[in-house]
Amino acid sequence: MKKAVENLMLFAWGTSFIATLGSLYFSEIRHFEPCTLCWYQRILMYPLVIILLIGVIRKEASSAIYAAVLSGIGLCISIYHYTLQKLPDTVGSGPGCGRVPCTGEYINWFGFVTIPFLAGTAFLIILTTSVTILKKSRG
Repeated sequence: MKKAVENLMLFAWGTSFIATLGSLYFSEIRHFEPCTLCWYQRILMYPLVIILLIGVIRKEASSAIYAAVLSGIGLCISIYHYTLQKLPDTVGSGPGCGRVPCTGEYINWFGFVTIPFLAGTAFLIILTTSVTILKKSRG
């Protein structure tokens, strides 16, 4: 495997690892209870740490296929969740999220950075890195 592809795989894994640690920090240390959409995003992010780590260890760029699929789905959920938070007209279309509403904002840094925004950024980084890995590994 090319060194550039190895570095990209390590970068994608590092992004998923930091995102996972961030979500655990918010829930376990800051005691922010995740809403339903946050759980869906976690369900898609946490396996990426393992999938990409196996790809890094075994030097298999093909693991980027799985990372691209999971991160693409996760990005769609993050965009939807962020839209519910930031566009008040969409609130009626949001799911009933149990004890914690999906429209809640535990953080709102700089007026736009919320938890779904952070998750979406991580998913976007992993998705674009995975697509780049797949392109570079074939050429």
